[in-house]
Amino acid sequence: MECTVSWTGALGTRSGMGFVAETGSGHTLVMDGAPDAAKPENGGQNLAPRPMETLLAGAGGCTAYDVVLILKRGRHDVRGCTVKLDAERADVDPKVFNKINMHFTVTGKGVPAAAVERAIAMSHDKYCSASVMLGKTAEITTSFEFVEI
Repeated sequence: MECTVSWTGALGTRSGMGFVAETGSGHTLVMDGAPDAAKPENGGQNLAPRPMETLLAGAGGCTAYDVVLILKRGRHDVRGCTVKLDAERADVDPKVFNKINMHFTVTGKGVPAAAVERAIAMSHDKYCSASVMLGKTAEITTSFEFVEI
């Protein structure tokens, strides 16, 4: 796996904290820093997600992928899956995630709660590389609800 991240500055200038990532799979992702009122030249323009937000989103995508795949492989009629992640970061540098809660909302027909719980646990404990890695610094908790449609 590879990725190249390049500083873009702010709207083509060489100030600001904008970045573009070009992934090995041929996709691009734009990131930006938070604006800095005290030193505007050191802050972002708030035009894209922060890098740490992108990391959190990647963990959510990784685990949601697993949950859907595990449920589908179990021949469950899953129709939707969302995961809302709430994270807390350390107060001092490096400001790693120290707590993450992942709340899943799974929709479908006749999917047993035990199957959803098992799929989440399997993702969390075994398959989702991103959450296993983040679990080295963060306490990760999960919760879910199933919505019958």
